[in-house]
Amino acid sequence: VSHLALSGRRRRFPQLSRVELDRPDEDYKNRWRSIRVMYFTMFLSSVGFTIVITSLWPYLQKIDGSANATFLGWVVAAYSLGQMIASPLFGLWSNHRPRREPLVCSIFINLSANIYYAYAYLPVTNNKFHILMSRAFVGFGAGNVAVVRSYVAGATSLKERTGAMANMSACQALGFILGPALQAGLSFIGERGVTVKIIDLQINMYTAPALLAVAFGLINILLVVLVLREHHVDDHGRHIQAINYILEETEETIDQVAVLTSNVLFFIVMFIFAIFETIATPFSMDMFAWTRKEAVIYNGVIMCCIGFESILVFLVVKVVSQRVGDRPVLLAGLAIIFCGFLTLLPWGNHYPKIQWADLKNNSLVSQISEATLASNSSLEPTGCPYQQTWCQYTPAIHLAQYISSDILIGMGYPACNVMSYTLYSKILGPRPQGVYMGWLTASGSGARTLGPVFVSQVYTLLGPRWAFSLICGIVLGAIIFLGSVYHRLIAFSVRHGQAVE
Repeated sequence: VSHLALSGRRRRFPQLSRVELDRPDEDYKNRWRSIRVMYFTMFLSSVGFTIVITSLWPYLQKIDGSANATFLGWVVAAYSLGQMIASPLFGLWSNHRPRREPLVCSIFINLSANIYYAYAYLPVTNNKFHILMSRAFVGFGAGNVAVVRSYVAGATSLKERTGAMANMSACQALGFILGPALQAGLSFIGERGVTVKIIDLQINMYTAPALLAVAFGLINILLVVLVLREHHVDDHGRHIQAINYILEETEETIDQVAVLTSNVLFFIVMFIFAIFETIATPFSMDMFAWTRKEAVIYNGVIMCCIGFESILVFLVVKVVSQRVGDRPVLLAGLAIIFCGFLTLLPWGNHYPKIQWADLKNNSLVSQISEATLASNSSLEPTGCPYQQTWCQYTPAIHLAQYISSDILIGMGYPACNVMSYTLYSKILGPRPQGVYMGWLTASGSGARTLGPVFVSQVYTLLGPRWAFSLICGIVLGAIIFLGSVYHRLIAFSVRHGQAVE
């Protein structure tokens, strides 16, 4: 087809050289090559977050006994807080300078922070605060997500946008898969691992994932420097030479209500999922009496399966959104998430195993002396901690409920995620989107900051019944809110009569 098109153009424009005739095809290839580098950057950003998420809680417990579930919420939130601060800054930077600059800077910060995380066990005291700071800096480096999204939005036409955003989300989901999967694989190194004495580095099941993220970061920097080029096209796919070009004909204003609505909905979607991924490890350890190592492996496998499911959802979303539109897919995704958390509500008369009861009963067994218990370092208390008083009267969640909820949330979240920022990029129209994407990423990061803190407090004090009931109420409110502003969530060019929805 391209050969026939080239022959036709040569007949119509015999004065053009072959180099000039091939240039549009070459520009197209270069543009998509650069977009694929952005896919890889998004993939690595996702890996950087999830590769330690299932081992974060056991790592905290191992190096600092004073860390509790509430502090875990702050540690998880620190990543998102760093990203929330950095996203608008990197977005503004990318609007006025080549995107290569903020990308290289952010990736370097990210890999430096992962090295810091790997050494967090070294200080004699306050190890948990070193983990907190390292995760905050990892999140700051992950603020480049705003640059990635604005680049892809600016380098694709309106017709290409949904597919490109879905592909980017699929890469993000693949990172979401491989992160826990790599952590589960590296868990066989064990808690002791090996020590590199020259650099005083202990490589074990907790530090190895962070060091692997450093290696990925170095590869990403090379790709950004060597492959990435600046590209910008309008809604119809016409190439624009200037980096930060604003079309003269786009004097029409952006619908700020639609922009605000998109940010609020994205906040809610990310808030809900942040709660889910934060609570997964301590929740499963409480309900199913898993050990630290079992929780890392089993939740790693579950997260891996959810990631594969997400990729299938992205493939389906690309097709379905072409037929029914972006808004119905977003609405359906929220409804599925609601069903997922509704499934997690506790019921029945089976109660979780209590840690203190297990230890007390063991201490009463005459065959096991106190000295033996103290010397047996492999003995690890399992079950629901007695400090959480709700463990004594709240029914346990069945494993089938947990798996069913994972499947439903793994179906609804990716649909909501990709539709949120696909709609957002279309609402903004053909103009530099760095700052706007920075605010969207910041709203998502704010959600990932507040979500872990919220759930760690509510879950620790009141238990899963209150925590998941409140989440169901939030999702229901989001569905009602989306319905009330449904008619305003349309593309910029459709709103101003330049295209048909």
